[in-house]
Amino acid sequence: MAAIGTHFTIKSNRIMKLNLVGQWVLMGRRRLNPVSGGRAFSSVVNQWDGGVSMVQGASRGIGLEFVKQLLEKSNKGHVVATCRNPSKATELHDLKNKFAERLDIHQLDLTIDSTIKETAKSVSDKYGYLNLLVNASGILTVPNVMQPETTLNKVERASLLLAYEVNAVGPILVIKHMWPLLKAGGGTGTERDAAVIASISARVGSIGDNRLGGWHSYRASKSGLNQLTRTVSVEFARKKDPIICILLHPGTVDTDLSRPFQRNVAEGKLFTKEFSVQKLLAIINSVKASDNGKFFAWDGKEIPW
Repeated sequence: MAAIGTHFTIKSNRIMKLNLVGQWVLMGRRRLNPVSGGRAFSSVVNQWDGGVSMVQGASRGIGLEFVKQLLEKSNKGHVVATCRNPSKATELHDLKNKFAERLDIHQLDLTIDSTIKETAKSVSDKYGYLNLLVNASGILTVPNVMQPETTLNKVERASLLLAYEVNAVGPILVIKHMWPLLKAGGGTGTERDAAVIASISARVGSIGDNRLGGWHSYRASKSGLNQLTRTVSVEFARKKDPIICILLHPGTVDTDLSRPFQRNVAEGKLFTKEFSVQKLLAIINSVKASDNGKFFAWDGKEIPW
C-alpha cells in the first residue's frame, strides 16, 4: 500500500508518482528518487537487491573494513565509500577494481558542507535511497596540532574546536543530508525492517563511565556526537521514519588512531579491525525499533550516557 499523501499509477509500463505538490516523479524500474511527501513501498523500490550502504570515512581503519565486509558478505548489495582524498585511498581503489559497479567512491570532507551535499545528490541520482549509513571517521591526534590532554593545563581552544567539528558536527551534518535517502530506503532490499544509521563513538564519550578524566577534547566531542545522535533519533521516532539510529563503541582496535596508546591496553583487549567490524555489523543487522537512540559496545552491551 502506498504511503498516505502519495499516489501511484501505471503509464507506458513505467511507474509514476504524484507527490503532495502535484509533481510527477519518474521512478521506472531502476530506482526511486526520494521526494518529500511519502515513502515508497518495497515492491517498487527493489532494484538494488542487498541494499545500498554508505560508509563515511572509508579510506582506512574501521571505515575501510566496513566497506570490505559489506562487499564480501555476499554477491549482493552496493556500497558508497567516502573519504577526504579519494586519489590517495589506494585500498579503496583496489576494492573498486575487484567489485566494480558494486562500489562507488566519493570525495567527502566533513568540514566542507558542499561535499556532503554533492555526495547526497550523487547517491540520489544513481540509487535513489540508502539503507545503511556508517559514520566511521574520527580524530584523536594530529601531529604538532592536537594530542590527547592529560591535564587541564594542556587544553587548547583549537584542539577542542577541531575535535568537535570532526567528531560531532561533521557526522550529524552527514545524517542531515542523507536523511531523505534513508527515509526513502528503509529496509528495502535487506533483511532489516528499517534503515540504520550507525555512528562510531567511543566509551570515553560516556559521562557516566568517566572515571579517569583526561582526553578532554576527544571525550567532549564524542559526548557531543552521542547527544546529537540521540536527539535526531527522537525526531525520527516522532515522525515515524523507518530509521533506527544507534551509536557504537568498537573497542580498542588496532588502527592508526589507537596505535600511539596501545601499550596501555590489557592483554586480549586489542582487537583486529576484522573482529571489531564483524561484531558491529552483527549489531547493526539485528537492531529493532526499540534500540533506536541507544549506545552499544562491540559486544552488544549498552553503555551508559
